[in-house]
Amino acid sequence: MPFTMETIRSATIAPPQRQVAQPRMLPKQEPPWHVILLDDDHHTFRYVVEMLEDIFGHSVETGFKMATEVHESGRVIVATVHKELAELRQEQIHLYKPRQPYADCKGQMKAVIERSE
Repeated sequence: MPFTMETIRSATIAPPQRQVAQPRMLPKQEPPWHVILLDDDHHTFRYVVEMLEDIFGHSVETGFKMATEVHESGRVIVATVHKELAELRQEQIHLYKPRQPYADCKGQMKAVIERSE
């Protein structure tokens, strides 16, 4: 049957289908972890500031504030990151070798990681 104006007029034209947007499923985000530097009696402020600058990119001023806090309270949060990076930073602290040896510093500092609340 050929199309005529009559068949076109009488044809039921369905409105275009609207697509309902499906909610996006975002990946579950892992909670952040704190990298916590622990105080000891074997490292100077200079060592701590240099280490924080080399590993975390903290400024000298931030490093000094953190060195003061770890000295006074026994611990300081030096970074809050995802778990894998926290583990890496902890290992870097444990293995850190200063740019120049400090006669008054023995070994490496210690750090722990804790889940952020």
